[in-house]
Amino acid sequence: MATATTYGARDHARAQEGTRAETMPVVPAADWPNPPCEAGHLVWAETVAGGNYTHRVLARGTELRLTDLRGDACAHLLLYVADRPWERLNVADTVKVQWNAYLGEGRLLLSDQGRVLASVIADTSHRHDALCGTSTLARNTDRYGDGTPQSDSPAGRELFKLAAAKNGLEPRDLPPSLSFFQGVEIRDDGTLDFTGSTGPGGSVTLRAEQDLTVLIANAPHPADPREEYVSTPLEVLAWRAAPTAPGDPLWEATPEGRRAFLNTAEFLAARGLA
Repeated sequence: MATATTYGARDHARAQEGTRAETMPVVPAADWPNPPCEAGHLVWAETVAGGNYTHRVLARGTELRLTDLRGDACAHLLLYVADRPWERLNVADTVKVQWNAYLGEGRLLLSDQGRVLASVIADTSHRHDALCGTSTLARNTDRYGDGTPQSDSPAGRELFKLAAAKNGLEPRDLPPSLSFFQGVEIRDDGTLDFTGSTGPGGSVTLRAEQDLTVLIANAPHPADPREEYVSTPLEVLAWRAAPTAPGDPLWEATPEGRRAFLNTAEFLAARGLA
């Protein structure tokens, strides 16, 4: 189809309606094949290409499932309270308050206000990282020759900048991030051991405990020792559900977690949100 004229370009563009690419958002999300819930409850359905990013605002109680489709995705994650972006994911407090540097089912993702942003309710990957953050422009330029978002080897922080800008956030609003699907462990001598992925199909499911702005960059882990830039598609699905409530095993699992949930409940109640 000729696109040399405005009419030809318009006709060509319109002819793409309904085309399904390997990596793209599906709108409406209810059209996603084989949804993990009632199709009408699905609110986000997307496959994110390697070296790309995505973002969304999710309501409290929404469940978000990330899946490493081919075994070489790495989902770098940032969370912000939707209408209060100065309250955001604090990786240091997430680790410190729970006495554990390793993410997994039953862990909570905390803000610096001692409140729960999201909880990890399921995990089949077991290879995550709360220590290294994401890659930078300087590091990727040194390793791969380029780290800009338009290159073949975009850095995670550069991708986060784009996602942040689309939500009214600036580079200074980007704290250290969490990484899912590429693991790191600490050796006895204090050095890092990159454990990589468990292979295709691993997933992790989060539950939003407040209204959240979610930023995701799918880029290689900064500790990945491979010389080439390897990043494969990431599946992102989210559906309506309910937040964690008192009496839930997750709420009662530890004294620290219980206090964080109580802090969250008190804050939401004071604002008339719970």
